[in-house]
Amino acid sequence: MLDMLRITIIGCAVGVVAKLIMPAKDPARFLLIVSLGGAGALLSTYLGQLIGWYRAEELAGLLAAAVGAVVLLVIYRLVRKRGASI
Repeated sequence: MLDMLRITIIGCAVGVVAKLIMPAKDPARFLLIVSLGGAGALLSTYLGQLIGWYRAEELAGLLAAAVGAVVLLVIYRLVRKRGASI
């Protein structure tokens, strides 16, 4: 349980950094970006553990959390950008 909280906090922190780097015009999107960061961190961490790449206590899990958060945020930006051009 504590591990899940730690991973979510890391993902949310990555979401905040991403929001600062790529600000949007709508301030309500802040919660969405932070939530996507947390979700990406959880998804990538547990997917890596399921596949057997690392255990819960390893540093690789923290790195995977950060990478997963960034990947999910980039996918969101691409989908949002594509939807705006239609």
